[in-house]
Amino acid sequence: MLHLHALAKHYAETPVFSHVDLEARSGEFIAILGESGVGKSTLLNCIAGLDEANGGSVELDGVNVFQLGEEARARWRREKLGFVFQAFHVLPHLSVSQNIALPLLLLQRPDPARVKHMLDVVGLQGFDERLPRTLSGGQLQRVAIARALVHKPALLLADEPTGNLDPGTAERVLTLLLDQARAEGAICLLVTHSQSAAARADRALRLTATGFEPVARLTA
Repeated sequence: MLHLHALAKHYAETPVFSHVDLEARSGEFIAILGESGVGKSTLLNCIAGLDEANGGSVELDGVNVFQLGEEARARWRREKLGFVFQAFHVLPHLSVSQNIALPLLLLQRPDPARVKHMLDVVGLQGFDERLPRTLSGGQLQRVAIARALVHKPALLLADEPTGNLDPGTAERVLTLLLDQARAEGAICLLVTHSQSAAARADRALRLTATGFEPVARLTA
């Protein structure tokens, strides 16, 4: 379970958000909406322990992220989190299979069979030795999804993962992301401006300066 309690962030005297509370369970997909600049990406960074919060707590499976030291927090991220972002962040000098395998290598758990499985489930059979520069945007995002899930994380953080894709490709990539996150039992937090993407969530929340507000059921 993921538990956010009274999470708050500010920069100097400028508040970003406060009183952010959330409980999410394994396999749950939650869409996070909000105006530009409200701090949605900052919220994900705080949940990941990449950005220090100014109040509150983040607990995943009973571990309070903010009570971990720097080294332990980095290890926790490698083990427990998967990331999918708008800009893909695929390493250009590594092949497709090497990019997907990277989280396992960082954990010193190389598993070629698992990498091949992820290549198959994202529809990139035969692409294992290709370099990122030879791939389309949709293919690059599939690589990013496979990399994010290859080590079976408990929590998947996705920040506008279809923002750079055309509508048709975006729909296919979103379906793949959600299907695989649920198949792996990961909690998925998706930051999006897309109403159609949010409509596919188990629930949608709007981030404001004073916390989350529930969003009425959306239709695609």
